[in-house]
Amino acid sequence: MQTFTFKEARVTLLGALLLALMAGCDAQGQANATPPPPPEVEVAVVQPEPVTLWGEFSGRVEAPQTVELRPRVSGYIDQVQFEEGELVTEGDVLFVIDPRPYEAQVQLAKAELARMRSQLTLASSEADRSAQLWERRAISREEFEQRDAARTMAQAAVNAAAAALQSAQLDLEYTRITAPVSGRIGRAEVTRGNLANADSTLLSTLVSVDPLYVYFESDQQTVQGNPHGENVPVRIGLTGQDDFPYRGQLDFVDNQYNPSTGTLQYRAEVANPDGALRPGQFARVEMPVASAGAALLVDQKAVMTDQDRRYLYVLSDDNRAERRVVETGRRVDGLLVITEGLAAGDRVVVSGLQKIAFPGIEVVPELVSMRRTAAPVVVAAAP
Repeated sequence: MQTFTFKEARVTLLGALLLALMAGCDAQGQANATPPPPPEVEVAVVQPEPVTLWGEFSGRVEAPQTVELRPRVSGYIDQVQFEEGELVTEGDVLFVIDPRPYEAQVQLAKAELARMRSQLTLASSEADRSAQLWERRAISREEFEQRDAARTMAQAAVNAAAAALQSAQLDLEYTRITAPVSGRIGRAEVTRGNLANADSTLLSTLVSVDPLYVYFESDQQTVQGNPHGENVPVRIGLTGQDDFPYRGQLDFVDNQYNPSTGTLQYRAEVANPDGALRPGQFARVEMPVASAGAALLVDQKAVMTDQDRRYLYVLSDDNRAERRVVETGRRVDGLLVITEGLAAGDRVVVSGLQKIAFPGIEVVPELVSMRRTAAPVVVAAAP
């Protein structure tokens, strides 16, 4: 019978423990070598859709009415009754010229009219008496005609005095400069106490603000074969805005091209009830320029760029992400028109692109809608 010393038994035990530890590490390594599960991505099926293609143009906002306020009578400014830059309503009093000299002219004209009417009454009475005397041949015909002519002259003098009174009253009315249209008033060019000369001194500028016009031009190639009349809807955005929040419609198309630029001018009318738009601002305008019966649209975030090429990932039948080079067209609302590289029914990866480590990787697709939120199919100009 073989016996073991205490030292040999301890060595044997340590060896067994070492073998067990090595076996456990090997098992753990085998477990770590197990490949990870395929990543989950969201995919959408490409379907052809009828779309209206829109072109983007640069324009400028202008006021339909711009008024330079000038006085019709001369005098010293007595009151300025507005805050510079505020909205005013048609008929609001803006400036008041010292009315006292014109009030005096009105009183003088009234007195002159009363005097002329008195003379007319006297001349009419004398003419009536002379007519009676002429019937009895108590006066000469020459005297009768002189008194009748005096009455006619007195009537003319009354008419002239009445016209002078009306003119004086108009001058007095013109001492109150009112807003001829509703809109936004500019700065006061002349302040209280300064002299304003009739028909020459600029007091301020007033522009209408609702609605406003947006003028823009299109080249001949864009509009050729796609003429526009009035009431065509347009979308308007300001410089620096990513979207087109304002809606308007065409109300004017010029009747000829500009021979210097080869462009045709358009004008759109846009409502501006809150005064957010201001004349003189630069604007971006989208106008329908063409239509497509069946366009392939994809989420704009699904398209990536590699140098000068654009590509996206399309799933094969065995759910492997294949890189597909595409040609893109116009865009709007996060969607791009794909002109080449896709076919109807292709499954495009629209979310989880960062999980695709290399082309050909197997993925777990989750089917979603290409259009996440309901939006009209309206396509803007290509970038």
